Amino acid sequence: MTRQVPEPGQGIIMWKVIEKRMKEKMDGSMFIGTWWSLVPPLLAIVLAFLTKEVYSSLFVGVAVGALLYTGFSPWDSFVSFFEIMKDSMNLNILIFDVLLGMIIVLMAKSGGSAAYGNWAGSKIKSKKSALLATTGLGVLIFVDDYFNCLTVGSVMRPVTDRYKVSRAKLAYIIDSTAAPVCIIAPISSWAAAVNSYVPDDAGITGFQLFLRTIPYNLYALLTLAMVLFVVITGFDFGQMKRHEKNAVNGDLFTSGAEEFETVEIENASEKGKVMDLILPVAVLILSAIGAMIYTGYLGGATDVFTAFSGCDAETSLIFATSVTILFMLILYLPRKVITFKGFMDSFVEGFKLMIPAVAILIFAWSLKGMGDALGIGVFVENLVGTNASASVILPAVMFMIAIFLAFSTGTSWGTFAILVPIVVAMFPGQKNLEMMIISVAAVLAGAVCGDHISPISDTTVMSSAGAQSNHINHVSTQMQYAMVVAAVCIVGYLIAGIVKIWWAALGSSLLILFAVLTVLKRREQKKNAEEQHA
Repeated sequence: MTRQVPEPGQGIIMWKVIEKRMKEKMDGSMFIGTWWSLVPPLLAIVLAFLTKEVYSSLFVGVAVGALLYTGFSPWDSFVSFFEIMKDSMNLNILIFDVLLGMIIVLMAKSGGSAAYGNWAGSKIKSKKSALLATTGLGVLIFVDDYFNCLTVGSVMRPVTDRYKVSRAKLAYIIDSTAAPVCIIAPISSWAAAVNSYVPDDAGITGFQLFLRTIPYNLYALLTLAMVLFVVITGFDFGQMKRHEKNAVNGDLFTSGAEEFETVEIENASEKGKVMDLILPVAVLILSAIGAMIYTGYLGGATDVFTAFSGCDAETSLIFATSVTILFMLILYLPRKVITFKGFMDSFVEGFKLMIPAVAILIFAWSLKGMGDALGIGVFVENLVGTNASASVILPAVMFMIAIFLAFSTGTSWGTFAILVPIVVAMFPGQKNLEMMIISVAAVLAGAVCGDHISPISDTTVMSSAGAQSNHINHVSTQMQYAMVVAAVCIVGYLIAGIVKIWWAALGSSLLILFAVLTVLKRREQKKNAEEQHA
């Protein structure tokens, strides 16, 4: 998911003169609003998979985008590269990342993480239980996916490490209980986003439409079902199988472990208790929810549900992390769990911990901003049009278009903004309302799916950061799992378009998914048996 970004800064007069001249030239670029707008993100994605190096891949994508945007003018490309990077950055999220990194370091320094790991180890007796607990916590933290990814990772990582769960598997569980949960939770920042993208003349309010899309959001519901299947049965396939085998042998990372050696927590306090982790997490969650509701009421809301529709999620997250850090100061220092110097040093250490995530986020946002500048939304809107007939295949078609757009841009919210109004416009005057609901649900599901498998998605980046997993390892393993669900969803939306009954579409999709997973599991078992006899 990529959030709305702040307005560009004013800059100095000379810079504005240069920028104005640059934009005058941009208006005539032959690449804007055409299929060329897809080249930068697709190039970055392909390079990331080929080179296994995400930073240079994203840089190349942004640079190529700048050349296309300026019509291959060298100086204008240089200027536009940094101007779009500046405008695309979301400072609020960067501040939230750094503050949460500080909280994670403080939990470790206080001994709270170790104490919680020891306590959880006495309660959680198996790898399956550890993964189920991680899944349960991911489902419980449904108000915001950024918050979910980093909090679940920091709390559960000591437990999953104890039971030799690979970091790629942990990242998959985190990512699969972040956006897929948020998109079906009425009280979440995602519900607020969808509500804001529904036109006033849709014949149904945005919140009502969101509620009715939930049982038709096949990707989110089937993803959660697949997570439970994988955890309960212990079934792994594809590259994830290799990561899990390595983890059993003591290598939790397979590759990329050096990224997370920049911050070493030495001499963790022996006075730490379980409450040194549990209480800060509780304060973090409660203050985040409270701040979201409060900012929603400031926006004119009259009840809790509508408060989330108008909340300022990013400011609320910064407030919550700030309150939590202050709470930890009061909790730790009087008990001498940590020194004041150690407390203040954790800010820099937390920043170091988040450097990989911050760097990827900045380049990913820049790539998304370059796509906006090249008119990728205009190209897709012209391609889809607003006059398509409401045929039974429309939901499946919109699902696939949303996947491609979200995968290419790394943003599900941006995909909502482009495609939801188009779908609503296909059904004027509440014509065939159920089909409109199914088609909007398909867009939401496809956007989450595309975002889920995109290496330039900030939610995917944060899941890697939360699990402290190599980013490409996370993307490559998760993509194989997600595409199984996506393939079943296409069939499910064809069924939904025909029957227009949510329980029939969802029930048949679940049956197909479990049948596919059972077949894959038996094939893996057969393959393992043959390898053992060889």
